[in-house]
Amino acid sequence: MAENLIHVARIAHELKLQPNQVRAVRALIVDGATVPFIARYRKEATGSLDEVQIANIRDRFEQLEEVDQRRDAIVKSLEERNLLTDELRKKLDAAETLTVLEDIYLPFRPKKRTRATIAKERGLEPLADFLLQNQAVAGADPQTEAQRFLVETKEEEKAVRTVEDALAGARDILAERMNDDENARTKMRELFQAKGALSSKVMTGKEEEGAKFKDYFDWSEPAAKAPSHRILAIRRGESEGFLYFRIQPPEEEGLSIMESLFVRAKSACAEQVKLAAHDSYKRLLKISMETEARIALKKRADEEAIKVFSDNIRELLMAAPLGRKKVLAIDPGFRTGCKIVCLDAQGKLLHHDVVYPEQGSRNASEAATKIRAYCEHFGIEAIAIGNGTAGRETEMFIRGLELPKTITVVMVNESGASIYSASEVARQEFPDQDVTVRGAVSIGRRLMDPLAELVKIDPKSIGVGQYQHDVDQRALKRSLDDAVMSCVNSVGVELNTASPQILAYVSGLNTQLAENIVAYRNANGPFADRQELLKVPRLGPKTFQQAAGFLRIREGIQPLDGSAVHPESYSIVDRMATDRGCTVRDLMRDDALRKGIKLDRYITDAIGLPTLTDIINELAKPGRDPRDQFEIFSFTEGINKLEDLKPGLKLPGIVTNVTAFGAFVDIGVHQDGLVHISQLSDSFVKNPADVVKVHQKVQVTVLEVDLPRKRIALSMKSRPELGSTSSRSNDRGQTNKGQSSNRTGSAKPSQFGGDWFSQALDKNKRS
Repeated sequence: MAENLIHVARIAHELKLQPNQVRAVRALIVDGATVPFIARYRKEATGSLDEVQIANIRDRFEQLEEVDQRRDAIVKSLEERNLLTDELRKKLDAAETLTVLEDIYLPFRPKKRTRATIAKERGLEPLADFLLQNQAVAGADPQTEAQRFLVETKEEEKAVRTVEDALAGARDILAERMNDDENARTKMRELFQAKGALSSKVMTGKEEEGAKFKDYFDWSEPAAKAPSHRILAIRRGESEGFLYFRIQPPEEEGLSIMESLFVRAKSACAEQVKLAAHDSYKRLLKISMETEARIALKKRADEEAIKVFSDNIRELLMAAPLGRKKVLAIDPGFRTGCKIVCLDAQGKLLHHDVVYPEQGSRNASEAATKIRAYCEHFGIEAIAIGNGTAGRETEMFIRGLELPKTITVVMVNESGASIYSASEVARQEFPDQDVTVRGAVSIGRRLMDPLAELVKIDPKSIGVGQYQHDVDQRALKRSLDDAVMSCVNSVGVELNTASPQILAYVSGLNTQLAENIVAYRNANGPFADRQELLKVPRLGPKTFQQAAGFLRIREGIQPLDGSAVHPESYSIVDRMATDRGCTVRDLMRDDALRKGIKLDRYITDAIGLPTLTDIINELAKPGRDPRDQFEIFSFTEGINKLEDLKPGLKLPGIVTNVTAFGAFVDIGVHQDGLVHISQLSDSFVKNPADVVKVHQKVQVTVLEVDLPRKRIALSMKSRPELGSTSSRSNDRGQTNKGQSSNRTGSAKPSQFGGDWFSQALDKNKRS
């Protein structure tokens, strides 16, 4: 209980919140509430905290509990070895981080046999004490004192044959003590954090094979300022055997700090202590601190990359849906033809076929006849075309058919469609169809409702991340799950049509409960109202409380079931309707009736103005979709391939991925172009996500086209300087004519150079 109170106070201080807000969130999470549920339906308890704040509280509690668990393990170990003193216990209790805990425990940690332990076995610890304690004693002679510890024996392990052997052993003992010293480790950690330099070199003989990492063959920069993408690129280069990298501060500063901590005077004994201090730094502390620094740098890079990925996923999932329309979807191809599927307004597969518009005039004529017939027969309202191979050619072909103007033609990002088509989910949905049919269906459904379709795919396969396979996979999954759950619950889910995959992301539900809901629906028909959910096997009152408000039943018995009003608040709406002398349906239809409601009359101990205001807003627009309205987008006609691009050409495009160094934009040529961070705006840009979002429609100017490497440099500046990408771009977003030097004299990574570009580009290539 005391620990919880301390944690509450600390988290409140760190996040600039009130302790009662933190305490309320903690209690709700312990009780099984999800982040979306707390944010939406427990505003009075939390003071209207949003999902980000609630998730931060949840995560911080978990981190502090991890520290508590480690502290308990350390205390137990010390108690078992009779090493725990009152003073040591106080220090452990006061430790607020794992790092501090480990520093306190280090001198008592069971060690492998070291040079220091061997010296202790030889009886040299008193000599080490003598050197340390007599630094200021002018007459103290290490050589003379060391004579007392010489031992001649046949047992090599115990022999101390010379004075230098004795002094070396004593220095080993002192070096280990210095390495274990809590204050020394703190000072060294601060030095590495403030002045550690990240440097990388190419492995001998790997220059040609590791050419994609050439920007890092001789690289150096302050580790504290290194961006996430560069850290991860260098780490990947090391893991693939092309680079090695170090994180080190100026050695003279490290040695100076050690001397200031342990060397007390100028004397013969002090000289021995100085040698020990230098040895401790070079042989022990520097290596230990570098390992810590590498871990800390990786953690920071992971956090930044994961945030970029999660933000991109959120934008992609929340893309504007076309809605329930009858769709003809095309998965384009040259040699293998274009796979066509016809879907009804609910996304049900009605028909599929293959046409070959790019294989001669006869095949093109046959394809045109079939597509016109399908559009008429199935009442097609929109055509979705995958943006992969032959996508633009297929789009031009379709637009040339002079179909009715009521039919919308849209290019759809098909990234991840092949992953879905080969998945177990796709096999269960379409057991009798091959992967090409499943992929085309996915393209069509993405146009109708991106969120409902994309939740069927592992977020890592959607292609909007940055080094997603290199970051902490557990942390990545947690963050992506949070993002997907937030999107699903923000939009709401149609209970009677939803797939098990999207139901599994509803607050309180999981994969098994989602399957149980679908099985119950298949056996008993559509749900008549939300209360019927309680008849689903293993779905109890607690789960119902968490999930019900996010599930929708349109045109049901209870009109509020189609809204985000939670069933626990139905009685309040009934009172409002009674007080206004009307029905709930009347209240939802008539703005004048709603405006006459005095919310103060309905405040209770559990429900206050925030929830009542949400209720009134929901009555005005029941189950409103927070996503934007769908807007038709078209690429520039006649620009279908890389060869069509010329510097200076201005084109419309769609952002497909946002990274720490810029944004990738689809301009309709089967290869995304890069708008480097220095080209995103006329003004300085620190974070690309502040300027662009995934799926955003933008206007770009072609700066440069590298045909051999299939790379496109783009700009969103109002007056871009053509060809500027052939120069080097520094990390402050400025493009220089010359080379911007770093510590080693190497140039900064260019827009077309380095693993950070090529690896990200690989994720955006068209299949």
